[in-house]
Amino acid sequence: MVRAAVLPAVNAPLQVAEIDLPDPGPGQVRVKLAAAGVCHSDLSLSNGTLRQPVPAVLGHEGAGTVTAVGPGVTTVAPGDRVVLNWAPSCGDCHFCGLAEPWLCADAGAAANAPYATLAADGSALHPGLGTAAFAEETVVAAHAALPLPDGVPLTDAALLGCAVLTGWGAIHHSAAVRPGESVVVLGVGGVGLATLQAARIAGAGPIVAVDVSPAKEELARAAGATEFLIAGEDTAKRVRRLTGGVGADVAVECVGRADTIRTAWSATRRGGRTTVVGIGGQDQQVSFSALELFYFGRTLSGCVYGNSDPARDLPVVAGHVRSGALDLSALVTDRIGLDDIPAAFEAMVAGKGGRSLVVF
Repeated sequence: MVRAAVLPAVNAPLQVAEIDLPDPGPGQVRVKLAAAGVCHSDLSLSNGTLRQPVPAVLGHEGAGTVTAVGPGVTTVAPGDRVVLNWAPSCGDCHFCGLAEPWLCADAGAAANAPYATLAADGSALHPGLGTAAFAEETVVAAHAALPLPDGVPLTDAALLGCAVLTGWGAIHHSAAVRPGESVVVLGVGGVGLATLQAARIAGAGPIVAVDVSPAKEELARAAGATEFLIAGEDTAKRVRRLTGGVGADVAVECVGRADTIRTAWSATRRGGRTTVVGIGGQDQQVSFSALELFYFGRTLSGCVYGNSDPARDLPVVAGHVRSGALDLSALVTDRIGLDDIPAAFEAMVAGKGGRSLVVF
């Protein structure tokens, strides 16, 4: 038996229950979780903003130790430390052929197939984003378990599975920040904090953090922000004042709301780059005039999983962790148990804290 946080239906409260996990089949591995981060995407899955078959075990940002492998698995072995990859690429679709694995057409296929059963009544359970990390153990495809490089603490390594790769990729891949460029980051949650650290590592400056909560300033500055602003109607104007009157070279939006996306765009200089990392609902409509699109010459781009190739980028990011340039623990404001996940959801909605980390 394995304890897990189960989402019985969309918009229903999570229920911690015992589940039955099968032995890993061909091409699968079983992983004992050390930790799992509570990401805003999990909240979006629970409330229906993102689609997920239910009942399901949520959680997609995790790390642990392989306990068993199925037939044909050669990439990992029992005892190996791994990071879960919630969007493993197939290598065969159109987007993988373009060397854009973050857009893989089949990356989310595992979420649609039942992977375990509820111990109480035998009902089928789906794995949230294919990983089901809000559980003591999970079973995933072997290519969804990436070997963790040495020298990275296993518990904090869970953050590499989503927040860090997303923030890192937003800076180094999507926006391609160069040394000396100014960066503004809107939203100082787990991903925002990772983005700030990535901007610092890239040699950006000034680095401006924006959030609705004054309590986030200390976290933001520790992550690398040189300036901190409380969000307001004049945020874009204040960013321009901090960037020589022209606006930031790069703006990264980590909230997923129409108003913050629009603010990020307005805070970007002419010819600059605006990258949207936050996941918003279909009701969040952003408007631009045809004239401003021509006049400002800015680039506006979406950013999926940091436009990262996890297999390629994980060793690079791990190197920064080992060197001390990237502090994973600085993203975590609360270490919790499975029963505390609903409270972590409430904290995210209220804009409190950084990353909550479920520690098993």
